Amino acid sequence: MTDSAEFQLPIRVYVEDTDTGGIVFYGNYLKFMERARTELMRSLGYAKPALFDGLQFVVHEVALKYHKPAVLDDLIVVTAVLEKAGRATFDMSQRVLRDGELLVEGRIKVACIDAQTKRPKGMPKNMFETLKSQLG
Repeated sequence: MTDSAEFQLPIRVYVEDTDTGGIVFYGNYLKFMERARTELMRSLGYAKPALFDGLQFVVHEVALKYHKPAVLDDLIVVTAVLEKAGRATFDMSQRVLRDGELLVEGRIKVACIDAQTKRPKGMPKNMFETLKSQLG
C-alpha cells in the first residue's frame, strides 16, 4: 500500500551502479534517493531545486538501513515522502523497492542555505507553502 503523497521514481540498475559481483554499490542508493527527491521537487514546479535565486538545498543528515541488495538489471522504485517542513529545512522518508519488497529505507534532512555564505536561510514563502501542502 502506498501513501497518496508518496512520490515514486522507477530506476533500472545498470552495470555502472554495481560492484564486480553485480550487486548495487551501497553508496549508489544515495544517488537514487537524490534523483527521487529532485524529481519530486520538479513535479511540484521547481525545475532546478538544488540551486535557485541565490539559494541551495543541501543534505544535512542521512540515516539508511539496508535490508536486501538490488542487483544488475533490476527495476527498482525509489520513493520520497515529505514528513516535515520548516522554513530552512525539510525531512523526507525514502524507500527503495523491488516488486514491492523493501530493499533500503532512509530518512533525509535537507537544508536551505545561502549560495554565497553557505549559511542556513529560509526558503521562499511560496516554496515553503507548497511543501507544507504535501504533508497531508
